[in-house]
Amino acid sequence: MVTGRCQCGAIHYEAQGEPVYSALCHCSDCRKSAGAPMVGWALFPDGQVTISGVPAQYRSSDNVVREFCGTCGTGLFYRNGSIFPGMVDIQTATLDDRSAFPPGIHVQYAEAAPWMDKAHELPKFDRYPQA
Repeated sequence: MVTGRCQCGAIHYEAQGEPVYSALCHCSDCRKSAGAPMVGWALFPDGQVTISGVPAQYRSSDNVVREFCGTCGTGLFYRNGSIFPGMVDIQTATLDDRSAFPPGIHVQYAEAAPWMDKAHELPKFDRYPQA
């Protein structure tokens, strides 16, 4: 079992078992909804996920509902009944254990930012660098 929550703690969840997949999505909808260059997702059957609290919902397209905390705005869940019936995608950045479910694939990479291929080559700092 893994647990997770939004930033303010108003929404908590538990997921049982292993996800169908863990992926980094580069589609423009995910990037715009998260304000980030990609979003990590872990896909679970609905019956394996228990949610405490009531997430706000946004229908981002005909078959897609994105769920987030209405207080702090943290994106949490994605549901697409036509592609993933009976399933829920959980944003992996909201997991309490940040080592759980490392991504195994990139999806929608055709829509990735053009600089993504070289992102791993950028300098790395343990904390914010001094000016």
